[in-house]
Amino acid sequence: MTEQTILEAQTDELLSHAEEADEENDDELEQDGDIDSEAENESIRKNNINDLIEKGKTKGSLSNNEIMKVIEEVEFDVDQIEKLYETLENMGVEVTGYMDVPDIGDIENDVENYETPEEMERMLASEGLAIEDHVRMYLKEIGKVPLLDPEKEVDLASRMTEGDELAKQELVEANLRLVVSIAKRYMGRGMFFLDLIQEGNLGLMKAVEKFDYTKGYKFSTYATWWIR
Repeated sequence: MTEQTILEAQTDELLSHAEEADEENDDELEQDGDIDSEAENESIRKNNINDLIEKGKTKGSLSNNEIMKVIEEVEFDVDQIEKLYETLENMGVEVTGYMDVPDIGDIENDVENYETPEEMERMLASEGLAIEDHVRMYLKEIGKVPLLDPEKEVDLASRMTEGDELAKQELVEANLRLVVSIAKRYMGRGMFFLDLIQEGNLGLMKAVEKFDYTKGYKFSTYATWWIR
């Protein structure tokens, strides 16, 4: 195989999950006469991934921001995101500014077990973090918002697709504990705790905008990629 053929094969594999998911919509596309448009979009996605991988091979490295920008453009799901990072690693491409994804189960346990402000404060204190007044006030505020059960999460995500801004806001607020749980794992890397939270909240909002509940993933699983 030539290098170009290998590159194309890797890109096809990365996009294969999306193609399988889209097959269910083929009949609708034919009725709407949108097949050409869909093919064009798929070609653009493939070119974006090809360009990213080629850039990584040439430079020997990619920033995490560069990767996430392309992921946003091509609208990858969780499996495809993981596969892309795995592909880059196997090719010897160094990813800079990258933080390993924490164990999803540990994060979800944190969120479920430390629901109240007092419980969150104890969780942070157990990690040796000093709880200042402004942090305590923030924990108190986010602790007022109840956690979501799976049915409520799907309901909010569904309403979001119809343009319901209140549903979007509720999904963000209900997952602010998720940001705290992830942020505490990155203390000691040169950033203040509240700075980590602010950065994580930006990622959370991006995850809410991009989340597709029809893929079958829990929101926390998808959001972790953006928050970190």
